Amino acid sequence: MTNTQEHGEPDPVDIEPGEVPVTGEANPDSRESAEIPDPQTELDKWKDVAARSQADLDNFRKRMAREKSEAIQYANRSLLEQLLPIIDNFEMGLKAAASAEGDSSIILQGMSMVFKQIGDFLTDQGVEIVPSDGVVFDPNIHEALKQEHNETVPEGHVIYTMRRGYRLKERILRAATVVVSSGPGEVS
Repeated sequence: MTNTQEHGEPDPVDIEPGEVPVTGEANPDSRESAEIPDPQTELDKWKDVAARSQADLDNFRKRMAREKSEAIQYANRSLLEQLLPIIDNFEMGLKAAASAEGDSSIILQGMSMVFKQIGDFLTDQGVEIVPSDGVVFDPNIHEALKQEHNETVPEGHVIYTMRRGYRLKERILRAATVVVSSGPGEVS
């Protein structure tokens, strides 16, 4: 037998090879069986963990690719938003030149060519004009300034556009500012 320490535990130095130390437990085998899980259960657990980790990684990669694509797609949004008032002013200048100079003016022809180039540039960037005149008012793409009675345009439709709206792919850059019909006026 071995000597025991003050607490009843065998002194590790006194244990002879092949001898099992006696502890305070009645059945030492019950402790070992509780600590060693079934190998198949353990394998299934780790396979599940690996599958979930793989799925999480795949979802992360897809999300990052989608966010990168959107960032590239809408990277010019701020620049295009700042360009819209300049286009509005250029268009007003074009109308003023047409009324003052006539359609045969060289200045008007030059400004028209530049305006066409700007329009082509916007189209290449994925910018579209929001449809407005004569269409049903949609608060998602139109901003109503006022309502007016109109005999020819049905109620809830846009009579005319005060300021064009623009859309970049599926997102609105600027809503169209419009006047909406309240239907025919009252007859007295």
